[in-house]
Amino acid sequence: MVNIELSRFRVKEGKSKVVDEWLAFLNENIEETLLTLDREKMYVENIFREKLNGEEFLYWYSIQGKGGQQVEESDSWVDKKHLQYWNECIDNTFITKDLKPSVIMIPNNVRHIMA
Repeated sequence: MVNIELSRFRVKEGKSKVVDEWLAFLNENIEETLLTLDREKMYVENIFREKLNGEEFLYWYSIQGKGGQQVEESDSWVDKKHLQYWNECIDNTFITKDLKPSVIMIPNNVRHIMA
């Protein structure tokens, strides 16, 4: 069984340049970042960015197995830096929008690997 999520988070006003740094940091350290995903049983994780009506949002799309380590429990320097960026940039006063999948299209051979 996997958990599939698409969540929207609002960026704090004035933090767009820090978001640029954050996303660049993740891309520049992608090999170390991918190592952290294994511990989290995170099969797929993507971040999308949108500016809408003068506000900026980040969207997380993920497919995660059960029983993985939470990012907050990680000792990885990449995860610690990632959480620092999160705390600086994500507006916790905004009610997160979680979208639910209506159709899940994962081929059986891929689904079998995730189980």
